Amino acid sequence: MHEQAAARHYRGMALALGFAAFLATLCGGSFALKYRDKLHLILGFSSGAVLGVALFDLLPESLDLAGPRYSTKTVTLVVAVGFFAFMLLSRVLLLHPDSDEDAAHAVGTLGAASLSLHSFLDGIGIGLAFKVSTAVGAIVAAAVLAHDFSDGINTVTMILKNRGRGLRAFQWLVLDAVAPIAGVAVTFGFSLSNVHLGIVLSLFCGFFLYLGASDLLPESHHRHPKVLTGVMNIAGAAAIWLTVHFATL
Repeated sequence: MHEQAAARHYRGMALALGFAAFLATLCGGSFALKYRDKLHLILGFSSGAVLGVALFDLLPESLDLAGPRYSTKTVTLVVAVGFFAFMLLSRVLLLHPDSDEDAAHAVGTLGAASLSLHSFLDGIGIGLAFKVSTAVGAIVAAAVLAHDFSDGINTVTMILKNRGRGLRAFQWLVLDAVAPIAGVAVTFGFSLSNVHLGIVLSLFCGFFLYLGASDLLPESHHRHPKVLTGVMNIAGAAAIWLTVHFATL
């Protein structure tokens, strides 16, 4: 009976924090939709935030989790595989488009889907962490919540900057927001080792490095090449570093 009560408690806590991640993501995306006339500045912040998530969140986390079994060289190899796999997939989508608009929509969909899958993994991380202990679950959830606002901004930005309409951006935002709750729910039926989760996160690190450095960052300066855009790039990365740093203290 005690074990069943403990299981219900961790599930309730994990779902509650998954819902908090849902709200944080929605708030970030709604902000981006409301101020879309400032898209060049939002895009600048978003590109820095995506790179910040890759460098300050996903990479250290993947090294920590996969470290007991895999060397640093192996983890960084998986990061490289993720980078070039995303590059190849984006190039394939651009091979035979019916129009420039179709090509842009395909790239936007690929980016938004990657961000949503990352949010799904965030939910899995929360659920698995609560299986360890409430304290560990709270620490992981704090780190997730710290960058979910930016995740919402990034998802909306990916669609809008690739010629997507506001309704399409909102649909992807809702999917991204629901993803952490789905991730938490999935962990009720299975367990994924920390080592394997670390490998998956390193793959997504590669995805985000390509997405930020090869797509969002150049686009932000192409649309509005001003010093302020560069400042927003740095602000986005700095915001992620600060939130992850203080969430894990």
